[in-house]
Formats: sequence, C-alpha cells, structure tokens
Amino acid sequence: MERQFSVIIERDQDGYYVASVPALRGCHTQAESLDELLIRTKEAIELCMEVEGQEVEPLDFIGVQQLSVAL
Repeated sequence: MERQFSVIIERDQDGYYVASVPALRGCHTQAESLDELLIRTKEAIELCMEVEGQEVEPLDFIGVQQLSVAL
C-alpha cells in the first residue's frame, strides 16, 4: 500500500537541509543536498511507520506560515 505524507523542508544555519514529517511524531532527518534529503526522508518515514504501525492518521496539509516573535 502506498501512502503520501506532507514533508516540511528547511535549511539550517550550517547549510544542511532538514526534513520533518508532521504526521509521524519524531520523524526528522537531514542531509547536505535535496536529493540526499529525499532519499533519507523516505527511509525515515519507513522506519517511523514500522514503529508507529500502519494506523497512522495522515494530516491534511493546509499551508506554511512564518511568525515573528519578540524575545
């Protein structure tokens, strides 16, 4: 069975790409290139699915919003 997940991709201060899968708690990975990140993200999703089981409810992607917070 094939499933689709929304993936959030950001770049950190060191230039690494970081992927997070909101529907799977703790499902994150990083890589130096986007190509490598996509490979690692698929692997991370597969591993998280093994731990979480097949009953994970996918989230509906609504959008991304940046917020400024005064510290």
